[in-house]
Amino acid sequence: MKTADYFKFIHIDEYSVTPKYLQLSDSIIEAMEEGLLVKNDILPSINELSCVLEISRDTAEKGYKYLKNKGVILSVPGKGYYIHNTEFKKKIKIFLLFNKLSVHKKIIYDSFVEALGDDALIDFYIYNNDFSIFKKLIQNKRTEYSHYVILPHFVEGGEDAHQIINTIPTDKLILLDKKVNGICGSYSAVYEDFEKDIFGALTEAKEALTKYDTIKLIFPKKSYFPSEIINGFRRFCQQYAFSHFIIHDLKQEQIESGTVYINLMEDDLVLLMEIISNSDLILGIDVGIISYNETPLKKFLLNGITTISTDFKMMGTMAAEIILSNRKQNHQAPFRLTLRPSL
Repeated sequence: MKTADYFKFIHIDEYSVTPKYLQLSDSIIEAMEEGLLVKNDILPSINELSCVLEISRDTAEKGYKYLKNKGVILSVPGKGYYIHNTEFKKKIKIFLLFNKLSVHKKIIYDSFVEALGDDALIDFYIYNNDFSIFKKLIQNKRTEYSHYVILPHFVEGGEDAHQIINTIPTDKLILLDKKVNGICGSYSAVYEDFEKDIFGALTEAKEALTKYDTIKLIFPKKSYFPSEIINGFRRFCQQYAFSHFIIHDLKQEQIESGTVYINLMEDDLVLLMEIISNSDLILGIDVGIISYNETPLKKFLLNGITTISTDFKMMGTMAAEIILSNRKQNHQAPFRLTLRPSL
């Protein structure tokens, strides 16, 4: 086979978040599965890979080293790298699509990958809460996958998301974090019940909240967070007679004593901490903070920030277990209150 022919199936997708060395190794494994590469075929040199694919020599070498450790390829001085074992296959091929890559989304990804093990091929994409990118990535998928794992959150334009998702066979579909109305058929999901979750978490925190008069939810006008969070927040405050408000822009807010602030966005948490630290108000006594979504740092910030959060590690593990069991399943992810001194 001519060197140029290899690059018809050995390729790098610049839009994918999957590390390039894994894209390289996975495309070689796919080519073997399709019979495009057979035993003893000589592969392009590291220099050729680096030049044609526009990747570093270290990346090319890391991809070959990964395959070598799996026993797929071998190298001989003067001959280069060649296919040694064509029996190695990754039967699980996953199209993984996240709205963004944040600290808690990385927790989902890491637990998902760890639970699947080494025998899964994952093409990982980010659409930055942009529906047009979401649509393009799904419509332009070049590979037939065994599973499509999608986390559907949009700042705007997501009303037609179900139409795009409906192009995916439901037996291969797994929705993460949020269900989408209008999807036809039975599919798998690991999801949050946003209204129920925040209502339950605030109810659990009710005793700590009683020393405050007012609860304010910081919910930016342009946000990918579901409106069900507002519904659950209002239901709790009305049921337990708390004065309550929705704030769209924290920069316009005068921080007041006797108030608990619930932030959704990390930028608002930073601003809250800055304002309180520069004031005479005492956090956990005069004002309180509850932060949505647990991250490792929040246990240390200002002696500890109270959080209400899905168990993101469990969400990733549950999604992987659905794939490994090869059965349709629906699980509501655990949602927890973690009380710390900020409340």
